[in-house]
Parts: sequence; structure tokens; C-alpha cells
Amino acid sequence: MSQDKEENNVVEEQVNTAQNEAETIETEAVEEEIELSVEEKLQAEVDQEKDKFLRLFAEFENYKKRTSKERIELFKTASQDVMVSMLPVLDDFERALTHIEDDKEAEELRKGVVLIYQKLLKALEQKGLLAIDVRAGDTFNADNHEAITQIPAPTDDMKGKVIDVIEKGYKLGDKVIRFPKVVIGQ
Repeated sequence: MSQDKEENNVVEEQVNTAQNEAETIETEAVEEEIELSVEEKLQAEVDQEKDKFLRLFAEFENYKKRTSKERIELFKTASQDVMVSMLPVLDDFERALTHIEDDKEAEELRKGVVLIYQKLLKALEQKGLLAIDVRAGDTFNADNHEAITQIPAPTDDMKGKVIDVIEKGYKLGDKVIRFPKVVIGQ
């Protein structure tokens, strides 16, 4: 019996040793998993912060581009109000020139008015004002012209075309500040 007890004790010790070794291996594996998961968690947090930083940086770059574009556009059209208020003066000069040309006695007056008109027009053109070129016979386009009225076309080929230009149109840079007012054939 004592031999059986000794054998049982030896077997129990071997079983306990095997269990302890297995537990040690499991504990080491769990610790490695915990270490890996902590590293993985930290790497995930770093990746998240990187992503946030990149998005914030891209958003800031877009903001800078947008504000600089708006600023450039503001400088281009800053004088728009002044230009719009000067357009009736240009129209009055043009009307005066058409009436003065008929009067042969007022030749010196006509020269003076032409000189003033050309100086004003040159100064406005230097600031970016451009006249929109529209002539009788051009095809009417609702995007580029403002139709004042329609009249019966003198010929069939003038239907849907500009018959007369009532008021010139103007651009400031690329922006239309006044569309040309036209009469179209029906």
C-alpha cells in the first residue's frame, strides 16, 4: 500500500506539475495577448489621431483656398457699385454724341464732349469695365441679352435675332453687371 501511495503521490505531483506548466503557458499567452492588445489599442488610437489631424489639416487648407479666392473676387468686383452708378453717365454721353454729330455749328463742343467721353471710358476700362458687343442681326440669347420688346421681323431671316440695341451691356472682369437691352424680331 505504501507503494501505491507513493505511486499516487508521484502521479499527483506529475499531474500538478503538468497543470502548473499548462497554467504558466496560458498565463504567458494571456499576458502576450494583453500586451499585443494594448499595443494594438495604442496603434489604433495613434491612427485615429493621425486621421483627425489629416482631416483637420485638409479642412484648414480648403478654408485658406476659399478665403483667398473670395478675397481675390472681392478685389475684382470691389468697384462694381461705382461702375454701375457710372453706366448712366456713359449712356448720357453716348446720347449726347449722337445728337451733337447732327449739329455742324457745334463742332468744337462735339470735340470737347468726345474727349471727355473717351477719357471717362478709358479710365473705366482700366478698372476692368468692358462693353458687351451686340449688333443688329446677332442671334438672341436669353442668357446674354435682356429683351425689352418684340416687333415683327422685317425679313424672315431676322426672326429670333436682335433688331436693335436699346442700351449697351457691360462686364466688370468676367461678371456681367448690366445685360444689353435689345429689341428682337418675332
